[in-house]
Amino acid sequence: MTFVPILTKIFFLTASAFGVSILLTPILTHFLYKYKFRQKIKKHAITGEKAPVYARLHQEKALTPTGGGVLIWIATAIITFVFNLSRSETWLPLATLVSSGILGLVDDFLNVLSIGLKKGLGFLQKFILQIIIAVVGAWWFYYKLGFNIIHVPGVGNFEIGYWYIPLFILVILATTNAVNITDGLDGLAGGCLATSFGAYGVIAFIQGKTGIAGFCCTICGALLAFLWFNIYPARFFMGDTGSLALGATLGVIAMLTNSVLVLPIIGFVFVIETLSVIIQILSKKLRKGKKIFRSAPLHHHLEAIGWPEPKIVMRLWVISGVFAILGLIIGLIGRG
Repeated sequence: MTFVPILTKIFFLTASAFGVSILLTPILTHFLYKYKFRQKIKKHAITGEKAPVYARLHQEKALTPTGGGVLIWIATAIITFVFNLSRSETWLPLATLVSSGILGLVDDFLNVLSIGLKKGLGFLQKFILQIIIAVVGAWWFYYKLGFNIIHVPGVGNFEIGYWYIPLFILVILATTNAVNITDGLDGLAGGCLATSFGAYGVIAFIQGKTGIAGFCCTICGALLAFLWFNIYPARFFMGDTGSLALGATLGVIAMLTNSVLVLPIIGFVFVIETLSVIIQILSKKLRKGKKIFRSAPLHHHLEAIGWPEPKIVMRLWVISGVFAILGLIIGLIGRG
């Protein structure tokens, strides 16, 4: 394929995903509102104590349905299966997207029905299932595809042998949960994911991996349609079915393009959101309940000190875009 047909196909995939998502939205919206598919507002933090600040800030969101992320991975799956299915490039990210999306959908469903002690899957239950998905992926990459090399931008490639397996598992678990943590305000996770997948789409394109580039842009197209209805005030939320699916898939794309070392830069907002949670937990454990932030993750702290929700989202979008471009530039160093 020459340059123009490749770009034409990528544009077609992006536009098709956007169009399919827009067409499916009325059906999804009708279902979510008719059956009151609403997420229960959590009143307790991950460490078990009450979270009054979070509950107060988000009480008005109790009537907004969740599970809208299913729109993204179903539209992406349809377009990829019909127009961009490739055993070497898109099978693995598509399988990750769908399997993690189903896991998240089960969690959202249990939450809506208030099933389980945590109103949904507990953290440990979800973590174990995520580990299973990550281990299967690591085994496939290492033993079936022969992946064992890590690219250091500006330096070169290094063979790391069996260490590739724990690295793969760590990346998938970290990215999955980081995106899940960031998904807390209208449009926040969706916008940051769009810039991240866009950056990796460019990296894949320059590497000549046009199937992966098209897949990333397909997700971007579906995300843009989702964001049209998810920006403040949201018609529906992404839910775990979206955040878990897209987080795990972002990690797989980083490994497929051998650009994992720039993932923390491209996904910088996900990193700082996760670090804020870790810092908060450690502070409460080591300082006898004393907190660093009024509420964690970071976006809830900014809410608590009086920032309007749209301002928080827009500013984090700007930061995400800047770091996505920076990570893209660094990721391409030494590739030519």
